[in-house]
Amino acid sequence: MNDDFQNKAINTLRFLSADGVQQANSGHPGLPMGTAAIAFTIWMKHLKFDPQNPDWADRDRFILSGGHGSMLLYSMLHLTGFKVTLDDLKHFRQWGSNTPGHPEYGFTPGVDTTTGPLGQGLSNGVGMAIAEAHLAAEFNKLDQKIVDHYVYGIVTDGDLQEGVASEAASLAGHLKLGKIIYCYDDNHISIDGPTSLSFSEDCGKRFEAYGWHVSYVADGNDVEEIDNAIKAAKLDPRPSLIVCRTHIGFGMPNRQDTSKAHGEPPGDDELNAAKRNLGWPEEPRFLVPDDVKAFFLKTGEK
Repeated sequence: MNDDFQNKAINTLRFLSADGVQQANSGHPGLPMGTAAIAFTIWMKHLKFDPQNPDWADRDRFILSGGHGSMLLYSMLHLTGFKVTLDDLKHFRQWGSNTPGHPEYGFTPGVDTTTGPLGQGLSNGVGMAIAEAHLAAEFNKLDQKIVDHYVYGIVTDGDLQEGVASEAASLAGHLKLGKIIYCYDDNHISIDGPTSLSFSEDCGKRFEAYGWHVSYVADGNDVEEIDNAIKAAKLDPRPSLIVCRTHIGFGMPNRQDTSKAHGEPPGDDELNAAKRNLGWPEEPRFLVPDDVKAFFLKTGEK
């Protein structure tokens, strides 16, 4: 895959998400725009899943712990062939829609856990990894791995600030749950302003103290760098935290790296400016180029 097509695919994911928030006139565009390349790398290069059987027992789990960025997950589910239609994306956050404001397990196909209360998704993933380790010990044989799946996730500053996340991360390190691979959306911004207003600890050192493998990605839009970090994480017996330096609202000329990108629709002018900035057509909204759709669907059929 050449870089131009890869960027086209990532921008499809990025702007489907932003268009959904703008159409709803409600939601959080910053996380999806800032972490689209991370989600792309996890789903296209590592995640084991089956859109036709979303409850497949040995699928890899994906947790969007910052559930407020739900349009990122819904857009990915649509592109990869789950039962989330383009019309569902256009009805994001609407009464009775298949795409509620925060992901809900058992409601939208492909959602592995309900998230929204920060810290919950990260902690749920620890429970999933404990279950995987228990089932693997119970049923796997020397020559046959019946149970063998990972728990991937995107976790945020808000998640890491929660006490429940600290408790769960400590347990994961103690139990050496090496099937956990979390990418930390380190964007330095909260809904109220810079995270430095209330959060200044070194999260990498904190997780090292818990017994985690910690690595760093300098550019959260660099697919190769993210991919290499995930590959290295798979070789380590400890749970992994990959600290990815990201930019909330990536592409928005006036809101990127500000709290204005976090929790409100961008507005037509800012959204269109972001599209121009990244070489994306302003119209039509919810654009999915045919070659990009074919690529995502092919990955989902593997």
